[in-house]
Amino acid sequence: MITLALRMLRHRKAAFAGAFFALLCAAALVCACLMLLETGLRGGVAPERYAGAPAIVAADQYVRQTVDKGDGKSKTKAKPLTERAWLPESVVAAIRADKVIPEVTFPFGGFTGHGWESAALTPFTIAKGREPRSPGEVVVDARAGLDVGAELRGHRVVGVTAQALPSQDTVFFSTAEARRLAGHPGRVSAVGVFPGLDRAPEGTVVYTGDERGRLEFLDAEQARVKLISMGGALAGTSLLVAILVVVGTFALSIQQRQRELALLRAVAATPRQVRKLVGGEALLVAGAAGVLGAAAGIGVGFWLRAQFVALGTVPANLGLVVSPFPPLAALLATVGAAWVAARVSARRLTRIRPVEALGEAVLDSGRVARWRLVAGPLALAGAVTLTVVLSNLRTEAAATPVTMLTALVWTIALTLLGPVVARVAAAVLSVPLRASRVGGFLAARNLRANSGSLASVLSPLTLMIAMTCTILFVQTTMGHAAQEQADAGTRAEYVVTGASAAEAAKVPGVEAVTRVLRTTVRSGLDKYGAQAVTYDDRTMDLGIVAGSMKDVAVSSTAAERLGVGVGDPLKLTLGDGTPATVTVSAVYTRGLGFGDLTLPYDLVAGHVDEPAASLLVKAPGLTVDALAGALPGASVLDRARAAEVSASNPQATFVALGLIIAFTAIAVVNTLAMATSARSGEMRALRLAGTTRRQVLLMLRLETLGAVVTAVVLGTGAALVTLAAFGAGMTGSAVPYVPVGTYAAVVGAAAVLALAATVLPARLTMRSAA
Repeated sequence: MITLALRMLRHRKAAFAGAFFALLCAAALVCACLMLLETGLRGGVAPERYAGAPAIVAADQYVRQTVDKGDGKSKTKAKPLTERAWLPESVVAAIRADKVIPEVTFPFGGFTGHGWESAALTPFTIAKGREPRSPGEVVVDARAGLDVGAELRGHRVVGVTAQALPSQDTVFFSTAEARRLAGHPGRVSAVGVFPGLDRAPEGTVVYTGDERGRLEFLDAEQARVKLISMGGALAGTSLLVAILVVVGTFALSIQQRQRELALLRAVAATPRQVRKLVGGEALLVAGAAGVLGAAAGIGVGFWLRAQFVALGTVPANLGLVVSPFPPLAALLATVGAAWVAARVSARRLTRIRPVEALGEAVLDSGRVARWRLVAGPLALAGAVTLTVVLSNLRTEAAATPVTMLTALVWTIALTLLGPVVARVAAAVLSVPLRASRVGGFLAARNLRANSGSLASVLSPLTLMIAMTCTILFVQTTMGHAAQEQADAGTRAEYVVTGASAAEAAKVPGVEAVTRVLRTTVRSGLDKYGAQAVTYDDRTMDLGIVAGSMKDVAVSSTAAERLGVGVGDPLKLTLGDGTPATVTVSAVYTRGLGFGDLTLPYDLVAGHVDEPAASLLVKAPGLTVDALAGALPGASVLDRARAAEVSASNPQATFVALGLIIAFTAIAVVNTLAMATSARSGEMRALRLAGTTRRQVLLMLRLETLGAVVTAVVLGTGAALVTLAAFGAGMTGSAVPYVPVGTYAAVVGAAAVLALAATVLPARLTMRSAA
């Protein structure tokens, strides 16, 4: 049968071109997403700053929790800290080695600051000048472009190193000045040990090899963890989307070849032989497409990583892991999906008698396969279940993958029930279509007579609209709700950075100043966004519904998750791993706008990497220029501008999920082009019967517009149900925020793609026929 399959492919290249292209794109998409996942699991960064030290002793940069699994078994889980954990300076004296070098690291403008005593960890050496000795002196690296005697943020450059690190700009201070600027008295960020250390002191961790890079670049470690969740969700979603598209493409391909397969049955080909033929064709097409697609997927993976680096989601020194696993997995998934899709699509044709097969090849029987009548309601039940689950999820990390899955399962259910939906849609559309005498009449008759073809076209169109609307409007729904809460709760007119609270408070016309730090904390292993403030109700209104702002306030959503109320103790782990037990003094409603927890400023100030606070300034009588003039060197933004700057940037999500949207768009074009090209005989017959070329094209346009309208209704419905459940869980409102202009652009793009994919092949077909 493989020989026969090869001959069929050779003589029907156009018929298999659509399936080949769909499989190629599917393999590329799955491979790229799996590369992201593998980078999250196995990726690492080489040390730069610590490259010259055989071993580095530092605090554990993870929060750990031991979970009792029963039967005397336990498991320790770990989550990365969001701020650097520091070591007590007493640890330095406890280390026994030939050479022990403590160091502190801290941000200094666009530089990373250190004490000069830690230069040997790289090592750095002086090329010009000398080492810093007094508080006002610094040494800069070779890339800084500064010479001895220059000024750097109020410090005089007294030396320039011979070296520079690949991905960070370095500045050195005297030991005492570095400790003061670091803001962690009595603590060090790490200790270099020469020639090494076999055992770490109690409460510390020894980092060697590439582990030193993970310690040095904590942002890379956090990005790696983020890639695991993002890559896993993307890989799963892309695989399901790919399977749905491939199944639809092969179903259309088998439908178009129904007559020749029925003829094989009529000349004594057994059902098993036909199934082997169809399966062999699928394996050959999928094998070739999978190999090329997997190779292309490696390039797509590198492109994705470059986009994430440009957006700041992934640091530049976290390289993409390239191994045989993603291409091989993408190839196997593509081949498996194609083989199953082909066998399922040909199932009915091989189960009925040859004479019946010939009859169904000529006329659409209108029967709906039994397996669709079973699988369709089951998929609907699954979609309803996922919708209920989604409406009860309160965290973005949990809700996001379930949101994509919910929209996808709704689409799968509609696809399985496609013949029924198409029949109903054709009956409804035939009424307005008949307003056009010839083209509309023909379009209406075609839709009603070929509901199976309409169902094949509806599947990718509905998928594209549902997924696009879900991806876009999840972000707008969350962003709008958060902005509404922030606007309602912010009473200050201005946000100031680069100035102290004392300086701002002295400006005439300033009524109140609130210091704000952004951080994250954990309760157990669950992470919560938090702000640390010097609370003043003249600048901030959290929407407190219980208690008063005395100690720690929690949002109503966080209070529900944590099971706490006013007066209850709450155990937290601060961003740098420091444990803290606090008392809940208030519960507030505006958690999306201000964070899940609001903590006292003094509790958090010494436990963040960037201690410089932003200031909320209440000054109704001052203009932006007046306040900026009174605070030279500070950045002053009004409330509206500050909201734009602080708004979360969903571009990384759009880049990743945009590939899935692009894939569904390609599937739409591919499916419609296949469906139109296969109707060349019908178009020739219409022309011979006296129908003009313009009337044929009008018929095709009206059919396509009918399919688009139906898909818009179905896809929008699936997306709205999903978005309503997401909003109910995450924002407390089941009404999603859907910008009318964006939605119109989605519908317009779908219509343009569909019409172009129909009209262009039709024009080419009729031109060649002429």
